Amino acid sequence: MSSRSLIVVAILALAGCVSPVHAPQTPVAVPVSAATWQLVDKELVSASQQATEQVKVFARGSMEHWRTRVYEQTEEKFIPWFSSYWTQEWLSMKVSWYTLNAGGEQDASSKRLAEYLLEQYQQRVLAPVAVEIDPDAILAQSTGYYAQLMAQQIPVIAQRHGIPIAQLNGHLQKIPAIALGPPPARDASLYQIVSTEPLNTLPAYAALIDKIHTDGGAKGIASTDAGMAPVAKRASQRMEAEMAPRGAASAVAAAAGKLVGGLISVGVAGIRAIIQASDRPDSEALIRSSLGNTFDKAWLKLVQNPKTGVMAGTLHMAAQIEGNLGGGEEPSVGLGANPVEWRPPESTTQQIDP
Repeated sequence: MSSRSLIVVAILALAGCVSPVHAPQTPVAVPVSAATWQLVDKELVSASQQATEQVKVFARGSMEHWRTRVYEQTEEKFIPWFSSYWTQEWLSMKVSWYTLNAGGEQDASSKRLAEYLLEQYQQRVLAPVAVEIDPDAILAQSTGYYAQLMAQQIPVIAQRHGIPIAQLNGHLQKIPAIALGPPPARDASLYQIVSTEPLNTLPAYAALIDKIHTDGGAKGIASTDAGMAPVAKRASQRMEAEMAPRGAASAVAAAAGKLVGGLISVGVAGIRAIIQASDRPDSEALIRSSLGNTFDKAWLKLVQNPKTGVMAGTLHMAAQIEGNLGGGEEPSVGLGANPVEWRPPESTTQQIDP
């Protein structure tokens, strides 16, 4: 290539380098009439109502699954443990210790035994089931499911009315979805809840879940302690009644000598085992009745309470969105949940995935 050609190429290259760079064009706003925005708002209200109904189905199915698993774990793990001979012997020792250290307090042994049984119920039933599913997880999943369903409808509405998505997003930023402020970080718009992924990274969402937990008091079914009280009281009364005969038998065994005394001790232990075995059906019936009634009340509250139940996050957002868009009445839970008799279920209700 000649030197003249090289010079021409170099000049062209330099010209290309200094040519102005064009800035990206800003999308031109499409004129949208007030009537169209009113239609958009009505469709957002309708989308919210439909999403809420779908979340109700999911939440109810998930809560049924949780209840079934608690029933099963209670039957398979807790009741056999409580009714076993060696557990009853161990509980008798604890009742003896509680009684000796009661200091004149009325029903001290039954109260402390109830606390111990509640700890065991948490470890043997509620904690293992919570690894799979629990009301806190259902609350979070339900709230996230609502946001997901609303996000799916935004592009559909934009396309239906020929509105650029950026323009519709600007409209969504003006619609409150979470209102807990001040400070402003505790508030969030409809745009924020449908565009934040994952939803739990949104500060207003975290504030909403925290408020639901605070308003609801202890998480899960900690009120099961009320169900433990009659179980513990009956058990402690029976065990305290057995203490005097045990003490007398020990004294007789000691006076009779090592060989005969050992036989007497074995005989007394056998009698206690027979008594406990005969008492077992009544004890297990009491456990099912006491725990079942208390659990069902707690479960029903978690299902139906619009402020502290598993639908509370969804209902807060739906109420804000629909209320600010003129959607009428505040959404209700309406899960149609009824308490049921505690008994081992014949089949397991499967959890519904959002």
